[in-house]
Parts: sequence; structure tokens; C-alpha cells
Amino acid sequence: MTFRLTAGVTLLLLIAPMAQALDVGRPDVESFIDTMVDQYDYDRETLRDILGEAEKKQSVLDAISRPAEKTLNWAEYRKIFLTRERVNAGAAFWRANREELEDIERRTGVPVEMLVGIIGVETYYGRITGGYRVLDALATLAFYYPPRSKFFRSELEQFLLLVREEGMDPEDAVGSYAGAMGRPQFMPSSFRAYAVDSTGDGKRDIWNNWEDVAGSIANYFNAHGWRTGEEVTTRATIGERWSGPFPKNILKATGTIDSLSDQGVMFATGLPGDAAAQLLTLEGEGGTEHWVGFHNFFVITRYNRSVMYALAVHQLGQEIALAVRGDGS
Repeated sequence: MTFRLTAGVTLLLLIAPMAQALDVGRPDVESFIDTMVDQYDYDRETLRDILGEAEKKQSVLDAISRPAEKTLNWAEYRKIFLTRERVNAGAAFWRANREELEDIERRTGVPVEMLVGIIGVETYYGRITGGYRVLDALATLAFYYPPRSKFFRSELEQFLLLVREEGMDPEDAVGSYAGAMGRPQFMPSSFRAYAVDSTGDGKRDIWNNWEDVAGSIANYFNAHGWRTGEEVTTRATIGERWSGPFPKNILKATGTIDSLSDQGVMFATGLPGDAAAQLLTLEGEGGTEHWVGFHNFFVITRYNRSVMYALAVHQLGQEIALAVRGDGS
């Protein structure tokens, strides 16, 4: 809309598009409601009321089309998370919550540096938890994003079950553009499966209770096979015996320590020769970097299916641990 003022001055008013409410009469939405009623005995009118409050968000569709893991190289991605400010914030967080974090490590076997690495990458220690209503994000992706509509309809289903189980107001939950919630950024299915009440107060509070947050992350890692005390990853160099192109980065270990060594990959580890291992290649600030990921590295990728994410979490946690132990605190 344009208004012309005196003296030839033109004023442009940028008006945001009106929010588009989800049409609960759409066949695919009606089918979704039928499934919830039939499979989970959900009240139909309650569902229609909840979904009727959901809004399509173009910003959600824009964000999911350009995730950082697919648009940045390792050097660029690392600079986002491995900053002195974030390391200092992580060290301060560790000191402030030392008793609870170290108790969770003792009980679960998941080290504090892994817990603070995850929380630091996911939400900058609770500073960045997302500004989207989870209901809007999931409804938008479930019904307006065909490439992954099946996945997000499943997550919307899980969210609605969670709302009923936890007695939540569906419009109160806020999270990321993809519907990840709270300080650990759990998707609804992960919340239902892995969130725990670490404090024993009868609530699984991943928005406000740091002990529940850390305990839930540790439970997630253990459920996906975390091995206490095992290495995560190590830097590697390529020897003369290597031939052919480097493999594409994948989210599982297809080789072993011995098989990589036989191919000319040189690295140090205390793990046995038959332990699972995978060569990883990334573009770092100083050029090509090679890493070897072990079993625990690929457990981290179950939290977010990205090699760069797992490496950032690991490195951030290690830097924070150095800062905490280095000052003797």
C-alpha cells in the first residue's frame, strides 16, 4: 500500500499478510481428526477446536527450506556455535548447576560435557528456544509441506496426545519452526518417549527445570545406545595407502578401526581394532579436515541427523570442560 505525501515524499507501508487459519474442513485435516478419534479416542469437538486455532505460517515453510546444516560448510557452521561467548556461558551454566549435572552423570553415565554441549547448541542455555507456537509450526508442516507431511502429521499427533496427557494448553507451548520444544528442543515424540521427571515433583518440565532438561537428554542418549567412557571422535590424516575418492559423510559407521587403518587413515584411539569407525570429511577454515567417528559420535547424530551438528556438540562440550577444569572450579 502506498500513500503520497506533500513535497513529493512517498510513504510505503509494509503490511504483514493476515494469518491464515487452518481449514478444519479440508479432507486431509478431517481424515487426520478421524484417525485421532478412532485410534486414540480423542474427543472430536476438542480436536476441531484445537486445530481451528492453528495458523499457517509462511515463515515456517521458508525456514525449513534452508536449514543451516544444508546451506553452510563446516567452517561456517562451527563459527556459529564455537564462540568464546558460548563457551563462557556454558562454563557458567556448568558451575551454577554443578551438583545436579554431576549427579545426572553419575546416575546415567552420560558426561556433563555432553549435556552442556547439547544444551549450548540447541538453545544457548535457554536463551534461544524458538518463538513459534508448536501448534502452528506442526500444523503448517503437516498440511502445507508435502515433502515431509507424513512425518509432521505424526509429530502433530504426538503433540496432541502430549497435550492431553500432561494437561497442557496447546496454544501455550512455544518452540522452533519445526516444532521442537523447550530447552532440549525435543520433538513431541521424543518428549513422550524420553522426557523424565528428574526432580520427583511429578512433572516432566523441559521448559523451566534444568534438572529435568539434563536428565531427559541423558535418558535420550542412553536409549540410543550411549556407551559410558568410550571415545566420540578423533582427528585423522590420510596416508599414502589411501586410494580413490573419500566417502560421503553418512550417519552410521560402516567400517572398523582396523579397516580404516588398513586403507591408510591415520588416527589415535584407545578403542579395539574391531570397534565401529567411519571416516568423515569436512571443509574447515584451514581447508579439508578428516575425522573418524566412533559409535558414540553416531549416537549424537540421533539427536539431530547431521555430522556437523554432532561434531559441534562434541567440540563445544570439550571446550567448556577445559574452561571449567582449567580454572580449578
